[in-house]
Amino acid sequence: HDHKYDPLLQADFYGLYAFLNNDDEPELLLGPPARRRALSDWQEREKQLKQRVQRAKKSADADVLGRAQAELRSHRQRRPRVDRTLVLAARAEPRVSHLHIKGDFTRKGRVVRPSTPAALHPLHSAAAVPTRLDLARWLVSPDNPLTSRVTVNRLWQRCFGRGLVATENDFGTRGERPTHPALLDWLATEFVANGWRRKPIHRLIVTSATYRQSSYQRIELVERDPTNRLLARQTRLRLDAEVIRDAALCAAGVLDPRIGGPGVFPPQADGVMQLGQMARSWKPSAGGNRFRRGLYTFFWRATPHPALRVFDAPSAVECCTRRRCSNTPLQALTLLNGPAFVELAQHLAKQLFSSGERDDARIDCGFARCVGRPPSLDERRVVHGLLDARPTADSPSRWLPVARVLLNLDEFITRE
Repeated sequence: HDHKYDPLLQADFYGLYAFLNNDDEPELLLGPPARRRALSDWQEREKQLKQRVQRAKKSADADVLGRAQAELRSHRQRRPRVDRTLVLAARAEPRVSHLHIKGDFTRKGRVVRPSTPAALHPLHSAAAVPTRLDLARWLVSPDNPLTSRVTVNRLWQRCFGRGLVATENDFGTRGERPTHPALLDWLATEFVANGWRRKPIHRLIVTSATYRQSSYQRIELVERDPTNRLLARQTRLRLDAEVIRDAALCAAGVLDPRIGGPGVFPPQADGVMQLGQMARSWKPSAGGNRFRRGLYTFFWRATPHPALRVFDAPSAVECCTRRRCSNTPLQALTLLNGPAFVELAQHLAKQLFSSGERDDARIDCGFARCVGRPPSLDERRVVHGLLDARPTADSPSRWLPVARVLLNLDEFITRE
């Protein structure tokens, strides 16, 4: 059906669908040619072994069948590793796209051709039938009123917790109006003028006086603008799940800053991978990979790393335009007792112990590393109390409780 509120027709949806309905998704093999040839040879050999197994089954000779199956299993263990990626390739024979009546693909309506929503700016194409390249150019055309605005609104939301348009996923008639429309338009124009590069817009936002405000809530501002729509102050935000791990890695002095590469496996509690429908193994990474950024933590959708899910990382099952921010006891327990954070606390304790000869110097180092400020007198007394409660020889282990407390501070996981 046509959209109930916005000027979007059912035909508009299937017009966009027609752009992609004429494509296949072949797998593209990556890597050097020699490795790809080795995979081709391996596949040919596997085909021969499968045929041998089928012949052995017909012969009813158990010994012959057992040897054939064993050889096939052994061969499969030697499969060459070749990376693959999905690509789109236009079909030589175009498909005919139809409007599906009530969304039922078995009830085909009239034929539709590739087109964009009629309510938006027109699509120009030199070809008789518009192509995906035409659609891409239409999306980033200076005449397009949406793409750049939606993008910079998402970037603003990442920096302030709320977009200039609060309904970041709905710019239609039922979405909220922008609180600062001129600012949204100007940012969108700057974004396009900078070649659609995100880094200049990020730099522009985070160096602005608006972003660099304090998040302190004055009473008169809370009364007049309780949700901070007018940006009279900065918004206090908890860090994302992956960034909390990054902060702990950095404070502990073990962060591996390498960019790119396959997923890594930081430590997690035993038994987590047995909780899904299929038991999996989780062998913690070693060396520098053990301390890669949280972005690179391997994500099993059925059993994600507990430190990610407990801090509201998306499930990776559906699109997420805004992360929710919960506050539960499990978060404090994870920072205190999670294997990955206990390990990082041990590294932080070593950093504190080696930072000076006197306890006060080590306390100053811990607060500087974790919260970027010196401790107050009360905080210093609390830390001395923790140290006095462990009358052991002066060693990194004496500083482990202090490190665990510092990594568990609300201030440590919060952007002021």
